[in-house]
Amino acid sequence: MKKILTCLLATLGLTSACGQQNFENIDVQGFSELITNPDVILLDVRTADEYAEGHIEGAILIDQKQSDFMEKAKDTLPIDKTIAVYCRSGRRSANAADKLADIGYKCVNLKGGIIAWKEAGMPVTTDTYEVDVFKTKSGKTAKFHALIHASIRIQYDGKEIQVDPVTKLGDKTIDYASMPKADYLLVTHEHFDHFNQDAIKLLTGDKTRFITSQRCADIYGSGEVMKNGDKLKIADDFTIEAVPAYNYTEGRTQFHPKGRDNGFILTIDGLRIYIAGDTEDIPEMSAVKDIDIAFLPCNQPYTMTPDQLIKAAKIIKPKVLFPYHYGQTDVSRIPGQLKGDDIDVRIRHYE
Repeated sequence: MKKILTCLLATLGLTSACGQQNFENIDVQGFSELITNPDVILLDVRTADEYAEGHIEGAILIDQKQSDFMEKAKDTLPIDKTIAVYCRSGRRSANAADKLADIGYKCVNLKGGIIAWKEAGMPVTTDTYEVDVFKTKSGKTAKFHALIHASIRIQYDGKEIQVDPVTKLGDKTIDYASMPKADYLLVTHEHFDHFNQDAIKLLTGDKTRFITSQRCADIYGSGEVMKNGDKLKIADDFTIEAVPAYNYTEGRTQFHPKGRDNGFILTIDGLRIYIAGDTEDIPEMSAVKDIDIAFLPCNQPYTMTPDQLIKAAKIIKPKVLFPYHYGQTDVSRIPGQLKGDDIDVRIRHYE
């Protein structure tokens, strides 16, 4: 009878398949303390609609009900990190934790799910920033938050990196006041959809390093200036390289003149990230090598057309590509066009 009951509970997602549970259940207080650790990955396994109604800030969404849940989890979650998982009431997350633990993950499940979390008065957010997680060379975690257009938030080893932060574009507003102060704040150039003084002020703390172009530093009245070709060593495991970003097509060169603006290559513990800024598929891209993650703009006529972006991606050959800064440009055909090039194209809300 006991075995039958155990199997029944397993069916409901409350234990590990008819045997000993191989993940930990903890209460709201323990869970809230656990997820402050930068080496812990917070995972929401509900549906996208549930996530949008309210979720714990910083949670990655992978729907446990989808048939490709395990495939997405293995692609996204570092095997050597603790996975803090939750759902609505704790049943789906227990099921997910059990499956993940079976293949070697260390999992901790929130008892009572987000229902218990809310009942305890803990905060939730309705911000639907997509989060992508990558592993660095030594196995640390880098989280990329897709905020808006060209605004990217990166979290690495307890550090906050903000790129081209803008408080408002169209009808979308970014609440930077609710985010930690930036350790490093990078701005590629002076256009309003990249350089926003209100956002910079909200994100600037006593230890913030503001790194930008000469024009932005002159306008703002301060900043560490990088020009094309400059390289800056931020820490033993973090370097920044400023690379060209400009228009070359006749009739477009006034938008981004050669030599004025920057793209950036960040090397974070061996993870190489190319943030192209506002540019076309310029010849200098042939020197951009060994890129793990690329952010390429696609907003004709100001940056690249979809065909130019595809050409640039084939030159750079990043492992993962995020088309960004795309406004109303249709980027839906880009993944199909690069399917045979071994490039993982991820479309996020970078309109």
